[in-house]
Amino acid sequence: MRKWIKWAGVIGIALCIVVIGVGVKVYSDVKTTAEKLYTPLAQEIPAEREAVVDVKQQEPFSALLLGVDEREGDAGRSDTMIVLTVNPSLGTTKILSIPRDTYTEIIGADRKDKINHAFAYGGMEMSKHTVEYLLDIPVDYVAKINMKSFQEIIDIVGGITVNNELDFSYDGEQFPIGKIELDGNKALKYVRMRYEDPAGDFGRQNRQKQVIQGVLKESLSVNTIFNYKSIFETLEENMEMNIKFDELLNIRKHYGNSFQTIEQLYLNNGSSTRLDGIYYYLPDEGELKNIQSTLQQHLEIE
Repeated sequence: MRKWIKWAGVIGIALCIVVIGVGVKVYSDVKTTAEKLYTPLAQEIPAEREAVVDVKQQEPFSALLLGVDEREGDAGRSDTMIVLTVNPSLGTTKILSIPRDTYTEIIGADRKDKINHAFAYGGMEMSKHTVEYLLDIPVDYVAKINMKSFQEIIDIVGGITVNNELDFSYDGEQFPIGKIELDGNKALKYVRMRYEDPAGDFGRQNRQKQVIQGVLKESLSVNTIFNYKSIFETLEENMEMNIKFDELLNIRKHYGNSFQTIEQLYLNNGSSTRLDGIYYYLPDEGELKNIQSTLQQHLEIE
């Protein structure tokens, strides 16, 4: 009996060492990946603030997430533009999806165009300034990911499940109403369909959110832990961000509760128009003003 207890203790200590070792290795790999993803943007102190946002001090911050459909020989356009504002003192996050066809001034290009063209004209920097102009808020962080990488990540995690609200077919695939399983290839087709959807771009945005949420859910599952290296490698090839590793650690440490309460904002009461035969979305001025005010209050910059 004593011998069994002794060996059990030895095995327990060995397992603890392995777990600690794995933890250290994962931490090291996360740090390496974050450093590879880091892409500095010009740091400017916004007029609304006295200094650049400091997440160590648990200040509210904003982030712009760009899902870009980059293809060979094409700089790409941001198919997905999501703005988040995070307030740790309130413990809340607000999310706004900007319609990709929104007609606005493209800051730095000296012209008006669809907001998703800002990325093609000037990458993350021009997208950042254009969104700041449209929403009248500072954008502290920007992250860009190639949407095609979701296809690879979904296959790595073994597929995702989404609740489809519209029966449609696209590029040879049928998508029935209800819960459906998607591999990477099907997921990419699921989010790319737009013209058969009565809700147009808004329906597409909803499907994009479903896929992103599905990827996040599966990425945190136990089965995925053993494949984290493959996910990191895919991100290194397809993602850029101006968030430093220590800032990520501080956000994880101090802002976790803020992501438990999420309010979705909508910019969907506008109208459509055609200029020279091209479709544009014109935001409703009153709705846009309300969203600007809501985000400013959430960032505590009014």
